[in-house]
Amino acid sequence: MEYPYPWRLPCSHFEVPMLKLENIVGAATDAQIADRLHDLGHAGRVEYLALSQEDTHRHRLRATTDAGTECAVVLDRSEHLYNGAVLMLTDLKAVVVRMRETEWLTLAPRDAAAALEIGYFAGNMHWAVRFEGAWLRIALQGPLERYLERVEPFLADGRARRIGNA
Repeated sequence: MEYPYPWRLPCSHFEVPMLKLENIVGAATDAQIADRLHDLGHAGRVEYLALSQEDTHRHRLRATTDAGTECAVVLDRSEHLYNGAVLMLTDLKAVVVRMRETEWLTLAPRDAAAALEIGYFAGNMHWAVRFEGAWLRIALQGPLERYLERVEPFLADGRARRIGNA
């Protein structure tokens, strides 16, 4: 069966075409690309693929654009996804990567000893962390509940307290 759009592949389970994206065309901030995206945007033909920071480290993934288009991203090992990466740019349509905002669990240690212990624990868990003054911020790469379960001993005995909603 011949498909009218060569960049679309049939999904074997449902025979619904899936958009196969195999390279990065360029950055949305490049002058020529930005002009084309602007024009396509006015026609409502720019779709955004919202990805987490964790997803950008992958070379193969399946995701859905904001317009509902199923995509299979298959990149060479030398290519890396980033915010504003243009994965498709034709006269009819564009697909652009948009990074999701990272959610953080923020902990305030009771003292320097507790800070050292919590930092050591977070490192052993291989969690992505950031420091803001005396606070430890842990990037959530899964459900908040899983992180809270792990840090519960620190919260329960007062070595740390949770700051904010996340």
